[in-house]
Amino acid sequence: MGQARTLSVALTGLEGTLVEIEADVSPGLPAFSLVGLPGPSTLQARERVRAASARSGIHLAQRRLTVNMTPAWIPKHGSGFDLAIAIALVAAQGDLPSRGIERTVHLGELGLDGRLRPVPGVLPALVAARGLGIDRAVVPLENLAEARLVDGISVDAAGDLATVLHRWGARITPGPDPTDRPGGGDDGGPDGRDGADADGTGPRSTLDFRDVLGQEQARFAAEVAAAGGHHLLLTGPPGAGKTMIAARIPGILPDLDTEDSLAVSAIHSVCGRFDARLGLRRRPPFESPHHTATAAAVVGGGSGIALPGAISRAHAGVLLLDEAPEFPARVLEALREPLETGDITLHRSGGTARYPARFQLVLAANPCPCGMSYGHGEACSCSPLQRRRYLHRLSGPIMDRIDMRLDVPPVDVHLLDGAAGESSAEIALRVAAARERQRRRFADRPWHLNCQIPGPDLRRDLAPEPSQSRLLDHALAQGRLSLRGHDRVLRLAWTLADLTGAERPEAEHVGTALTLRDEDRR
Repeated sequence: MGQARTLSVALTGLEGTLVEIEADVSPGLPAFSLVGLPGPSTLQARERVRAASARSGIHLAQRRLTVNMTPAWIPKHGSGFDLAIAIALVAAQGDLPSRGIERTVHLGELGLDGRLRPVPGVLPALVAARGLGIDRAVVPLENLAEARLVDGISVDAAGDLATVLHRWGARITPGPDPTDRPGGGDDGGPDGRDGADADGTGPRSTLDFRDVLGQEQARFAAEVAAAGGHHLLLTGPPGAGKTMIAARIPGILPDLDTEDSLAVSAIHSVCGRFDARLGLRRRPPFESPHHTATAAAVVGGGSGIALPGAISRAHAGVLLLDEAPEFPARVLEALREPLETGDITLHRSGGTARYPARFQLVLAANPCPCGMSYGHGEACSCSPLQRRRYLHRLSGPIMDRIDMRLDVPPVDVHLLDGAAGESSAEIALRVAAARERQRRRFADRPWHLNCQIPGPDLRRDLAPEPSQSRLLDHALAQGRLSLRGHDRVLRLAWTLADLTGAERPEAEHVGTALTLRDEDRR
């Protein structure tokens, strides 16, 4: 009897901590103690490990079994430590050579029959392990495709505990070849969950701007928003096309770069929504929560360690809040800090989790509770007070963070000539060209989109010529714009210049940006 140790990874948000699993088997009354701040689901590993080991051909000794999870001050949550605990215990009681396991990360949940079940978060866990110098890992077979996305780590996979023990030198019969089971291999085709191709890039959205009738100004605003990553509010009566336009914005966005693709894939891995057989997610995500969603569902939350919300799942993509005034005020106000910082830090009893949340916010709203307050408002049944209260559900601080705010009137079918508008593919080409100009301009900067330019740099190095910004300066002096609004108009002007191929914003671009912001709409 003796001691043995191996490694696992504890995730707090997307940040992984290497955990040393120490097992001690000593004389005494039979007991199984698990220490090191394990959560309830981790404590249940005692029963899973005991049953799985017996089913795999190695019974745990009727001695005093103690497993310590170091560092002990970090909370441990989830069932992903099961495999590491089983390997350490079997090695400690002498049924497994311990050579090699002390520098190998083991991840996986055990079934009572010894099967090795997949766990969420393998991608960020192995990225963290690689950063700490670990170069070998063992994962469940279903997680193999995800683990292989992490370069620099040799990954072994198994379908059950017996196979893992046999590979480490235990004198037992290995389990059946898991590739013989239906769907057991890791080379299966995509299931279409994310509508992506097998190469992981995925097709663009099948929703096409060609289907949108009229609404030239709103279509143009959507193009500007996509080109610079700007936030957008569309206000208009039901049936005007607000949701149609908003839902088509992801289709004109370019593919994610490697950094964003890894971050988005890691977030969806933690959520258990990542299909690694399709490779890293290359298309910008799109989230559209219902207006009855809670703050925890939108921003993130839950007991113990908080899980990502819709704003994090929409990182590097689009978050659409349809019927925005119907969302609870608590949900809308919780968006303030993420809109400015691009991330969210969630404090819970089990620890603090930080998730990236650099999303493009698109709001769609009716002008009043009945939705008919447009034009002269003859069809509207709402009182002036009701209209004001309805729109003021979007508070001033939230509105100040929205770059563009447009009224979307009803479509006049008599003005339509029957010709289809531009397709999403045509618009996407201009968006890609504008983003390429931004990428070249900011090649030596820590940001790559106009919407991310810090205020000091915007007003110092990237400010337009004084003769070109008189309208903007006048609006700021009159109090029509806050300083935040002033900066957002400048960022819009840069995006308009990029779309037209201009070197710097001109007076026309600044004037158009002011019109798109439409500060006096309320």
